[in-house]
Amino acid sequence: MRFFAKLRIDAFMLGILVSVAVAALLPARGAAADVLDWITKIAIGLLFFLYGARLTPREALAGLQHWRLHSAVLAATYLIFPLIGLALRLLAPSVLTDDLYTGVLFLCLVPSTVQSSIAFTSIARGNVAGAVVSASLSNLIGIFATPLLVMLLMDTTGNATVSLAAILAIVVQLLLPFLAGQLLRSRMVRLLRHAALTRTVDRGSVYLVVYAAFSAGMVEHIWSGISPRALLATVAVCAGILTAVLTMTTFASRILGFSRPDQIVVVFCGSKKSLATGLPMASVLFAGHPVGLIVLPLMVFHQIQLLTCTVLAQRYARSDNASSDVATVEPSAQPV
Repeated sequence: MRFFAKLRIDAFMLGILVSVAVAALLPARGAAADVLDWITKIAIGLLFFLYGARLTPREALAGLQHWRLHSAVLAATYLIFPLIGLALRLLAPSVLTDDLYTGVLFLCLVPSTVQSSIAFTSIARGNVAGAVVSASLSNLIGIFATPLLVMLLMDTTGNATVSLAAILAIVVQLLLPFLAGQLLRSRMVRLLRHAALTRTVDRGSVYLVVYAAFSAGMVEHIWSGISPRALLATVAVCAGILTAVLTMTTFASRILGFSRPDQIVVVFCGSKKSLATGLPMASVLFAGHPVGLIVLPLMVFHQIQLLTCTVLAQRYARSDNASSDVATVEPSAQPV
């Protein structure tokens, strides 16, 4: 770590890039992909267990009651994003092909990520309790809202159905570990004194998500089925969407008077889109269509948001450290 610090290379960003490189050279296939899926689920479950154990019941209750914060995140996910997606219709077919535009609009309709939103909020020293509730609520609502928005705004040949199994999977993977952590919190006091443990699980879960996403793209040969011009246009559009949403959530959270920890939640939870939720939905909603091309914008956006938010989370953390240092020094700086 010290070696990379001297070279001005952020170790977390380096880990992201290494994950991408390994996925490009050694993507998980077949049985290995199944094992990776289970490892990722276990890591996410452990992450939520630690969050539940780390938060006091009072903090968890405060997170549930913060309706203004959750409303802001949901507005960004299911109002701002869809409006941007509809406005980008002007780019088809001159800049984006019809299938790629369909994919861009679809990415604007899927729910927020859960694990990476919370992990980045934690790294940035934001309101983790609020992030847990906001991200989980966005994902649960998305199971119903995304198919409905797709039916209202897009033409599909698949049957937009809501799976009870998907709801149960979210409960089992996220809510149950969190509640277990809350129940066992008193027995975890000594373990939780080691901040490196939670930080390792935070960042490790992000590395796994990045590796799994890039592996899926390599196995499906998505990158070879599109022209360089179309790929560049897709990357530029996705980067533009993320920039616009990050800008709007940053300024809106300040205008609404949220505290700094809550601003971090709005920025990270309100700007994300879930690849893990979006891919299964696309396979059902777009049956008979070129699903690979349609989900390409979502995959591109997912990678861009991870890389961008890695940098952003580190900046928030450094800024918080600087503020703490100033607060510590100021009292001793008074004139004698």
